[in-house]
Amino acid sequence: MGQKINPVGFRLGTTQSHDSLWFAQRTNYSENLQEDKKIRDCIKNYIQKNIKVSSGVEGIGQIKIEKRIDLIQVIIYMGFPKLLIEGKPRGIEELQINIQKKLNCVNRKFNIAITRITNPYKHPNILAEFIAGQLKNRVSFRKAMKKAIELTEQAGTKGVQVQIAGRIDGKEIARVEWIREGRVPLQTIQAKIDYCSYTVRTIYGVLGIKVWIFINKE
Repeated sequence: MGQKINPVGFRLGTTQSHDSLWFAQRTNYSENLQEDKKIRDCIKNYIQKNIKVSSGVEGIGQIKIEKRIDLIQVIIYMGFPKLLIEGKPRGIEELQINIQKKLNCVNRKFNIAITRITNPYKHPNILAEFIAGQLKNRVSFRKAMKKAIELTEQAGTKGVQVQIAGRIDGKEIARVEWIREGRVPLQTIQAKIDYCSYTVRTIYGVLGIKVWIFINKE
């Protein structure tokens, strides 16, 4: 067995950058890390509760956090930002107040910005959400995987690999199924590969979805 490593962590500093940008002393590091987790969880929970989407795709690609002494700047990269803006006109303000209450940040300003992703299905998180939505609606896993690969090819990627693990189609024995289209060079550090692992709860149990997308070679 080859040793597995997260493709994003493997490429940090070359083709990938950190999702959180801040500096902390050793004593405060864990607090800042927990704060980041609370912010991300709060945003995801708010969007799940307040936006009803038929396809099951919430469209959150990435949440970037930048911290300064007096400011916390959160940038939400969304594939379908209209869902949040049109669904609730004051949604961003409400979300901002919710997070501020949870964090108790009195001395710091809190700012949320939403950026639109031009090709949503070029992002592994949104693609994994799409597959999860299909599996919840009892669509065949092969059909869901093939449709996801079609969407990424239309977005103009160089290669994609999708893997689903668990009790697929309600079978008694758990197994792993995967499909690859194009090139996905995991060993090449210069190749920019986006990766995501996503958990979906179905009536048969929990399934794990992994998506690798090869964007370009820099």
